[in-house]
Amino acid sequence: MIGLGRIRSGVLGVLAAGVLSVTGIAPLNASAPEVSLRPIDRASSKAVASTAALPQSSGGALADLEQIGLVTPDGLRPVVRPVSAQILAAAALPVDLVPSVLDQSLVPFVRPDTVVEQALFKRRRQRKGSVCGDIEIQGKAIGAVEAAMPGCGASDAVRVTSVAGVTLSQGSVMTCEMAEALKNWVSKDVETAFGRRNKVVSLRVAAHYACRTRNNRPGGRISEHGRGKAIDISGFKLEDGTLVTVLEGWTARDTRKPMRRIWKAACGPFGTVLGPEADRYHRDHFHVDVARHRGGPYCR
Repeated sequence: MIGLGRIRSGVLGVLAAGVLSVTGIAPLNASAPEVSLRPIDRASSKAVASTAALPQSSGGALADLEQIGLVTPDGLRPVVRPVSAQILAAAALPVDLVPSVLDQSLVPFVRPDTVVEQALFKRRRQRKGSVCGDIEIQGKAIGAVEAAMPGCGASDAVRVTSVAGVTLSQGSVMTCEMAEALKNWVSKDVETAFGRRNKVVSLRVAAHYACRTRNNRPGGRISEHGRGKAIDISGFKLEDGTLVTVLEGWTARDTRKPMRRIWKAACGPFGTVLGPEADRYHRDHFHVDVARHRGGPYCR
């Protein structure tokens, strides 16, 4: 018996031959031309194209271009670039005034090994003094902080001395979550708020960890300060030694815009941001913490 595969292949072959005959397409095994087509010479084609692109409206246009040297019988000829005035002035100088070393490339000085050693030593020292697994957060790990009253205390707390190269006026106890938020705020917005030529170099810390109620009210809820998740900043020290306090800088003509920019930028990295216009308790400092609220950051 003849297999179905042979029948199918035979039918397909007949159909293919019919399609080729109808469409006029030669089969693949048709005889190829004995001689391949020769490509047009590139140089002559460019010449023909360039001369063909010239305007033909006036009969003497091509002859005029050939006469001034812009066109050759083979096509367009590029215009020679003029010699610069600097080269002509240098060539006119006396030979004894032109040093021979100008003919040679200047070799850069090799960087002293002391520079590399100092950079490596500084980075090694920063890595050794870093906390929270971030080299830009310098301080010391202190572990768990025991609670003086219910609701206070912090686990895996650290005492931070600087963030993003900006020092704190006193070592501040906080959690790593709080330290990361403080670093992001300082590095992105605080450091250059008063200008890149007069950066913030230090933060004046008014309060950090303290087991107390909110605004020290008797019977009130435990403050985020009591959980190591808040810090109060009362001033910013600049490179030139100027100290901009929140109390005076918030309304001063030269500093009120940067101070409001700093306050606004904190709303995002932190969950709660309170400033001089929040209430009478925060007239002289910014309170920032990482508490989360249902409606998003609470900023006043």
